[in-house]
Amino acid sequence: MKRLGVFCGSRDGGRESYGSLARELGKSLACRSVGLVYGGGRAGLMGTLANSVLENNGDVLGVIPKFLCRPEVVHKGLTSLKVVKDMHERKRLMYDSADAFAVLPGGLGTLDEAVEIINWAHLSLHQKPICLLDVDGYWSLFCEFLSTTGREGFSDLGDKGLYSVAEDPGQMLDLLL
Repeated sequence: MKRLGVFCGSRDGGRESYGSLARELGKSLACRSVGLVYGGGRAGLMGTLANSVLENNGDVLGVIPKFLCRPEVVHKGLTSLKVVKDMHERKRLMYDSADAFAVLPGGLGTLDEAVEIINWAHLSLHQKPICLLDVDGYWSLFCEFLSTTGREGFSDLGDKGLYSVAEDPGQMLDLLL
């Protein structure tokens, strides 16, 4: 794996464990010479993750839509920054640039990205590995919802093994590699 696409929050969230997870993942990526592809932000888990990769001499590609290119949002210290037209182009370029995907805690944007990348796999538009980093059970309700869609006859997601769940970056990287 050359690059890992990561979807995560532009805020820090309510637990120190989220920031610790982002720092640990960043260090692990850099130590394994795996580049990061992410949303290009400097705040929240996004900024923590990018800074951790950079502090450990790793490679970071940020992809950000033009409307978010404001000083308080965009990370100016990345290895590479691509400015795109909109959120759809952002997700597409992140997808094209990554060999696998990780989803950390985040809000609606992260949820949107997670659902889309899992759905693309469900529709056989890609076969790239996807892993949810479920620190402190953050994604447990989401995983339960996906199971419910199967139990209620609306999907066969559970039968396809479209994503994995890990509790720490080491376990996740082992699953993805």
